[in-house]
Amino acid sequence: MSLNVGKAAESAVDHRKGPRRRGEELENAILTATLEELAEGGYATLTMERVATRARTSKAALYRRWPSRAELVMEACKLRGVTDVDLPDTGALRTDVIALLRQISAKMASPLGGILRGLLTEMTRDPEFAALIRERVHTVGPPTLRVILERAIERGEVEPWIPDSRRATVATDLLRNHFLLFGAPVDDAIITDIIDDVYLPLILSPAPKRAGQDDPAGGAG
Repeated sequence: MSLNVGKAAESAVDHRKGPRRRGEELENAILTATLEELAEGGYATLTMERVATRARTSKAALYRRWPSRAELVMEACKLRGVTDVDLPDTGALRTDVIALLRQISAKMASPLGGILRGLLTEMTRDPEFAALIRERVHTVGPPTLRVILERAIERGEVEPWIPDSRRATVATDLLRNHFLLFGAPVDDAIITDIIDDVYLPLILSPAPKRAGQDDPAGGAG
């Protein structure tokens, strides 16, 4: 066996060196390696082999737990809170939504922001991955925003059909689009402009009627 072949063979079994890890310890190492790979090269360059090498384990160990790289990425992002935000409760719709967008903006400006931006970009290229994100994790904000809107309905600030309409996520959609186009940090003045100039005029009761609808309370849009 030549020196080069010997080195290649040794490299191929590097994951066997050191103490054998099992269970939660091994899974944490794999998920951490996944996030590191995402931070360095994004989803497009991430492979199960690269993650296995970084985590010092085998590809078989990954596939026993996650059938695809998309599933692995979703688990890593969910466990590490890439898309987690706290639920604001200020007592008013405007300040709740501003607080939510500020949280999202801060996450975008953090080291996790690069991962988030890569995932959002990849959604436009990979329909299967996009479907998985919507099913498992959603994008940052909308589930929390729905709770905010439901509270606003109870206070009489918005009409009951708003949470099921396309208008519901306009604020987070605009923030996400600004982030994708211009990066982070997102200036606080942009957040208040999104809320005051676009979002609130669109959803506050009485909300403007939708095209072709005489009674806006008659259904979702």
